[in-house]
Amino acid sequence: MQLKLVDKLKAEALDALIIGVTENQEVIENSELNLSLLKEKQLFEGKTGESFTATVLKEGSIHHLILLGLGSEESFNLTKVIKTLATLIKDQKKKKVATIGIDFSMLSKVTEAGNKLQRQLFSGIAMCDYEFNDYKTDAKPSTLETIEILNNSYNTQAFEEAVLLGETNVFSRMLTNMPANIMTPEKLADLAVSYAEGSQLEIEIKEQNEIEALGMKSYLAVAKGSSNPPKLIVMRHKGDPDSDKVFGFVGKGLTYDSGGLSIKPTASMVNMKDDMGGASAVIAAMGAISKLGLKVNVVGVVAACENMISGISYKPGDIIESMGGKTIYIGNTDAEGRLTLIDAVTYVQKIEGATHVVDIATLTGAAIHCLGSEAAPVVTNNEDFYFAVEKAFEKANEKIWMMPVFDEYKELVKHDQADLTNTAGSPGTITAGLFIGEFAKDIPWVHIDIAGTAFKEKAEGIYSKGGTGSGAIPLVYLAKKMSK
Repeated sequence: MQLKLVDKLKAEALDALIIGVTENQEVIENSELNLSLLKEKQLFEGKTGESFTATVLKEGSIHHLILLGLGSEESFNLTKVIKTLATLIKDQKKKKVATIGIDFSMLSKVTEAGNKLQRQLFSGIAMCDYEFNDYKTDAKPSTLETIEILNNSYNTQAFEEAVLLGETNVFSRMLTNMPANIMTPEKLADLAVSYAEGSQLEIEIKEQNEIEALGMKSYLAVAKGSSNPPKLIVMRHKGDPDSDKVFGFVGKGLTYDSGGLSIKPTASMVNMKDDMGGASAVIAAMGAISKLGLKVNVVGVVAACENMISGISYKPGDIIESMGGKTIYIGNTDAEGRLTLIDAVTYVQKIEGATHVVDIATLTGAAIHCLGSEAAPVVTNNEDFYFAVEKAFEKANEKIWMMPVFDEYKELVKHDQADLTNTAGSPGTITAGLFIGEFAKDIPWVHIDIAGTAFKEKAEGIYSKGGTGSGAIPLVYLAKKMSK
């Protein structure tokens, strides 16, 4: 599907036309629809997120005229508008339309249509076109070819960036949605390499012998139970060679998690292909950062592997070593993600020289109990850096929330037989984050647990069922902020 700005919408050439209408609007230019009558019959009042569809037969063709409520200055809600707009576009796709026009001329009557709003709106349109049906043998290609947006003095650069960000999110979702029998660590590495082709992004895939030489023993302990070898994916964007600052983005890359010897029940295992949602976000974001040519140094690191069962799997009760030098008591092999992340966090500091680190991971089920599926809990050692990350998420219309870090919680990650334990107990989201924080040393570090936000059980708004691409766009915005 092509998304483009146009100076004029030719209604007769469109299969569907979506028009934004305010609550106080009395007429729609060049339309026979009577808004007063619709309001009188309570069919459409222009309230935020409300919609009304009229289908007409004209000169042998079917055309759909759709009204979308923008509300008023007091009631306008961009999230609601984007959600309804995405639903309307999906409905039109089901009706096999080829061209859709969007006229939001009245948007300026209810809000200031600045670059931030434009990016969220346009990227949302780009994101809603995706659904995962790659392996359905009877899947028919979408008939939707073009969405034309009437240009109301929109910023062309913001539009082009928004489309790129939408594509970034879709790529992240595609990676997450691929089944684990196909999306192995090797496949993920291959896709990262192909994604970087044609860009200025440097990419290096480290094999198992190289990972062993680096002393990443915690990562390797998780990986050793699988017949699919681990792959350490390193992506470098050197946009500001004169700066000493290097931002490390670390994504959890468990392409499948059975739970290991602490095996999950089947119901909890089915969607474990999504346990690399953090890796998907980092890989997709790194590609966008490079394409935008941002003046900032960013290194993306993914310790990709599977957590499986075999005769050589690591075991509850084991004590393992780590690249950071600390020993870890294994209380549960299903608390594996943090074991891969600590070595990746150590690597990005020690080898790549990261001065700031963000790690993003589908880490704990407790995260869902904390904030549900609408926001991701965060653990950090630096509030200033957290607020920069929070701003980036807000700009992308995603939500995070900083969790409290009390000294008593820090004591919970310690163990009497080893330096640390991978099962510190409740509050699980916080203690899991603090476990990783033990390896961040004194540099600004933010841990984002996207266990609740990375996957949708059913289609909703801009999202289809499956991966959401949570964090991909915010990481790009963070890099952009740090490039100023």
